[in-house]
Amino acid sequence: MKRIFYSITLLCITMLSTQAQLLQPKDTFSRADSLRGQLSPLRSCYDINYYHLDVKIDLDQHSIDGSNTFNFTAVSDFTKLQFDLFSNLQVDKIEYKGKKLAYTREFNAVFVTFPATIKKGKKDSFKVYYSGKPIIAVKAPWDGGFIFTKDKNGKPWASVACEGLGASSWWPNKDHLSDEVDSMMISISVPKELKEISNGRLRSIKDKPDGYQQYNWFVANPINNYDVTFYIGDYAHWTDQYQGEKGNLSIDYWSLKQDSLLAKPHWDADVKRMLKSFEHWFGPYPFYEDGYKLVQAPHLGMEHQSAVAYGNQFKQGYLGKDLSGSGWGLKFDFITVHESGHEWFGNNITNKDVADMWIHESFTNYSEPLFLESYYGKKASSEYVQGIRKIIRNDIPVISSYDVNKEGSGDMYPKGANMIHTIRQLIGNDEKFRSILRGLNQQFYHQTVTTAQIENYISEKSGLKLNKVFDQYLRTIKIPVLTYQITGNKLSYRWDNVVEGFDMPVKVSLKPDVFTLIYPSQQWKEISVDGVTDASFKVDPDFYILTKTK
Repeated sequence: MKRIFYSITLLCITMLSTQAQLLQPKDTFSRADSLRGQLSPLRSCYDINYYHLDVKIDLDQHSIDGSNTFNFTAVSDFTKLQFDLFSNLQVDKIEYKGKKLAYTREFNAVFVTFPATIKKGKKDSFKVYYSGKPIIAVKAPWDGGFIFTKDKNGKPWASVACEGLGASSWWPNKDHLSDEVDSMMISISVPKELKEISNGRLRSIKDKPDGYQQYNWFVANPINNYDVTFYIGDYAHWTDQYQGEKGNLSIDYWSLKQDSLLAKPHWDADVKRMLKSFEHWFGPYPFYEDGYKLVQAPHLGMEHQSAVAYGNQFKQGYLGKDLSGSGWGLKFDFITVHESGHEWFGNNITNKDVADMWIHESFTNYSEPLFLESYYGKKASSEYVQGIRKIIRNDIPVISSYDVNKEGSGDMYPKGANMIHTIRQLIGNDEKFRSILRGLNQQFYHQTVTTAQIENYISEKSGLKLNKVFDQYLRTIKIPVLTYQITGNKLSYRWDNVVEGFDMPVKVSLKPDVFTLIYPSQQWKEISVDGVTDASFKVDPDFYILTKTK
């Protein structure tokens, strides 16, 4: 998903690409894209309140068979609605008040017609029965789909990762990020010799025919569709507790039995200090009711809410590598920290449209240097965030086209983090910056949001005019260039390669090793300086900009 640029190696590019499951770039969009990406009247007419997903997974046939109940509230009068299910899966029937409903299919969209108008404000439900063989990922989590594999002892091990691909690749739902279900029951039936883990808390395990057991997990908090998951395998389980800002938070660890002796000390080293750091920076863990789980997965990792997927082979860094090249990336397990950071940005605060996925990834990428800052200081944090700049491609803008299920550049990770780091320098007050991060998680608690909401909140609370900063870093591929000239005791400077009206202040060394704010615009400005030369003039490296001499 990421491409080579500057002098970075292909290995580093491959490592970065696994931070999320981005779709392949597209230049044109189709009717299928609009059906998936647009919040059309046939989707906006109803608000999802509750799902009950009940699925049997056949590990030998790589097939699924089950149902999903939709409990909803009518937002407007309607007789027809859209839900989503990939076309390779069969709709067996749709049941409403004991009778079958008529439906049609177009690409991965299903259109259901009701026998009478459902009035605005009415709470109602229908149930979709379905079956088939879901898409199997070739290299999860990058391409998305089911993972069927074996552990080292030859026992079945299965899961799913579907961010980007879409939850409707394996279960029927309203597959649009703007509408998170308020709560959910996830019932997964698996062979009784194996265990199954999903989001939320385990309510019961019930015996089923043919040697299966049904695991029933209840999710008490709103959850986005791609976070809904399962893990099936020969798992060991142990528990712990964390005394957090909202009281006692339960911690559940699930590793393969064969790896439990390795997993326990490794996870113990990072999880509680991660929770302490992120509660400090972002506010209380957003899902105390559902607890925190870390689950070994047959893929690298994913931010599955309250059941975080882990596949980093119990190594420090990213599969034993430091993405930043600073050395600090080996001080923590990348997947534990990054994917858990999504509990705040991605799961608590969720973008309404995939085009705004920077909200998930930029802040979560910045959670990594914040974690380092908590335990190793600001120098470590700054060196790490500066180090990941070498991965930035500036290929396409971070924000993409709306209503077509299209994400922007993978630069939403390192470039987005560096934008946030730059804004932090402009704020110039770490406590104020922290209050903004915590305020975001409080103001937009369990909500879906737009870029405009996030931009406006940060601008308002910081008291800064940031609209051109956001435009520059999120909507263009241009990095600001500070052009300057030193002649005698005069410093001339201006911004180049910027959006119209860009006037971001920047810190420079007007005295040796002392950084002072100057206020460039697109017009030349001049100030008197004493003893500043081309050799001594520097820009504060915490600002993500470029420089050139006139």
